[in-house]
Amino acid sequence: MDMSAYPLELPEGDRPMVRFMNVTKSYGTLTVLDDLDLDVAEGEMVTVIGPSGSGKTTVLRMLMTLETINGGVIYVDGKPLTHMERDGRLVPANERYLREMRASIGMCFQHFNLFPHMTALQNCMEGPVQVLRLPKAEARDRAEELLSMVGMIEKKDQHPSRLSGGQQQRVAIARALAMRPKVMLFDEVTSALDPEVIGEVTTVIRKLVAEHNLTMLMVTHQMGFARDISDRVCFFYSGKIEEQGPPDQLFGNPQRERTRQFLSAVKDAG
Repeated sequence: MDMSAYPLELPEGDRPMVRFMNVTKSYGTLTVLDDLDLDVAEGEMVTVIGPSGSGKTTVLRMLMTLETINGGVIYVDGKPLTHMERDGRLVPANERYLREMRASIGMCFQHFNLFPHMTALQNCMEGPVQVLRLPKAEARDRAEELLSMVGMIEKKDQHPSRLSGGQQQRVAIARALAMRPKVMLFDEVTSALDPEVIGEVTTVIRKLVAEHNLTMLMVTHQMGFARDISDRVCFFYSGKIEEQGPPDQLFGNPQRERTRQFLSAVKDAG
C-alpha cells in the first residue's frame, strides 16, 4: 500500500477530531468496510445505524484499535492512530504507539466489562492511577465527581454483582470518562438492558451531550434515541455510508431506497 498520499499529520485548518481516510477492512474475501471516508468534528455527536453486518460496529473497533485495518489511515485529533511516522513516512503503528493513542479514546461496550472484584469507585479509579499515574487522592476525587454525574455516588462502595444492569452501565460510562478521553464511543450500550432501565443510561448520555464538549460516536438500534440525541446520523450499508445527514432529515425524509427500506423494517419490528 502506497502511504505517500497520506499526511503525517493533518493540517491545522483541516483537523476534525476523527478522520477515516480510505479505510478498508476485510476478512478474507468479505469486505466489512469499503474505502470509508468519515469525519467527526470536535464536539459532534454522530450516531451510526444500519443492518447487521453493515460495518457499523467495526468502525468503533477500529477506533479502539481492537482490530487492524487493511487500507487507508485513521486520524484522531490530527495524528495518525493506525500508523506512526518513521523516517518521514507512515508505517503501521506498533503496540507502544497504539497504547499512547488509545488513551485519548473511551469506550462503553454492550456488556459492561467492569472489574468484578472492585467496587464502583475502585473501577473508576483504576485507569487513572495505573495508566495516567494520577495520585490516588486525585483519582478518587475525579471518580466521585463522575459517579455523582451519572447518579451512582450512593453505590460507590458496591461491587458490580450488587448493581443492576443499568447501574453497571452508568458506572462503566463514569469509568471511561475518568480517563479524560477526547473521543467517547458507545457500542449498543442499551441493548443488554431491561427496557425499564434503558432510560437511566440514555439520560446520562443526553447529559453528556448537553454539558460536555465531548466528541462522540454511537452505534445503536434505538432509532428514537438516535433521532433525539445526534447531530448527525450515518446509515451504513455494505461497508459504506449509504446516506447521512441531520436526524430530522435522515429519519423524516430519507433520500435513498436502502435507507427507506431499513427504517421501514425497524419501524415494523418495533
